[in-house]
Amino acid sequence: MTSDISTGSVIPGVLSNDELFSKVHRLKKEMNALILAHYYTLPEIQQAADIVGDSLALARAAEKNDAEVIVFAGVYFMAETAKILNPSKLVLMPDEYAGCPLADSCPTDDFRAFRERWPEAVVITYINSSAEIKALSDITCTSSNAEHIVRQIPADRQIIFGPDRNLGGYIARKTGREMILWQGYCYVHDAFSESAILDACRQYPDAELIAHPECREEVLRHAAFTGSTQKLLDYTVSSPSRSFIIATEPGIIYEMQKRSPDKKFIPAPKDPDNPRSVCKQMKQNTLGKLYQCMLERKPEILVGEKLRNEALGSIRRMLEMSPS
Repeated sequence: MTSDISTGSVIPGVLSNDELFSKVHRLKKEMNALILAHYYTLPEIQQAADIVGDSLALARAAEKNDAEVIVFAGVYFMAETAKILNPSKLVLMPDEYAGCPLADSCPTDDFRAFRERWPEAVVITYINSSAEIKALSDITCTSSNAEHIVRQIPADRQIIFGPDRNLGGYIARKTGREMILWQGYCYVHDAFSESAILDACRQYPDAELIAHPECREEVLRHAAFTGSTQKLLDYTVSSPSRSFIIATEPGIIYEMQKRSPDKKFIPAPKDPDNPRSVCKQMKQNTLGKLYQCMLERKPEILVGEKLRNEALGSIRRMLEMSPS
């Protein structure tokens, strides 16, 4: 049992989704809160959010809003980025243990030593990284704007790109730039195998394969379209195709189906024993945890001022260099 601060009443430990939606909505008004959620979260989290988007859209939303409180339903680096952009605001996260293994694969000391091997290189770091890594970087990027940012770097400058080797390799091939890649990867996207993807294409011959650039190169070469989460979503709306095999985290299918209810969306298989590649960390954000974090105003995301200022520069440069 827990007490609801907005009414003083006692709330049972188990509430229906309708009750949770109502309580979240009320708390949001009382707190002047903005709820941000990533497309990979559970459908009920997306329903409760004010803004649902990919990393770039959510970073922009976190930068420009009139809310006093930001509640970020995503993974830790996303809420941390929101706090970096909003030092005076209360930033909450439904589950502070919803981390990102890709971000964790890039330890600060190791990355510092890595970049010191090429001291003249421009360091472009995927937003799926810690504040400490952003502080060591010249520019942050997302999968939506990475190519656009890389094309703005003078041709005579070396580029270090991390931590996702698959995204970095894709951008290098697209731009013709040689890049020094940190060898991290997203376990969700890296798990898609070429053989399983080809099996799915044979099973659904009328479906278009679309893929996120965090997938392996051998998967991407079979895709009719490759793009960021938002671009994949937009493509399914504009494409005349009636069915799609989706090689990214299947949480996006909720929004795809909502926007194109007459089309068919097939999650790309990871392997025969695990038919879907799912981000477990994103799914740690539940409606119950969202309500509880707003009720208790915790877990709160904190970033020390020195680190915040050091990381802010690379995020600001990303936002300035991105297309509007």
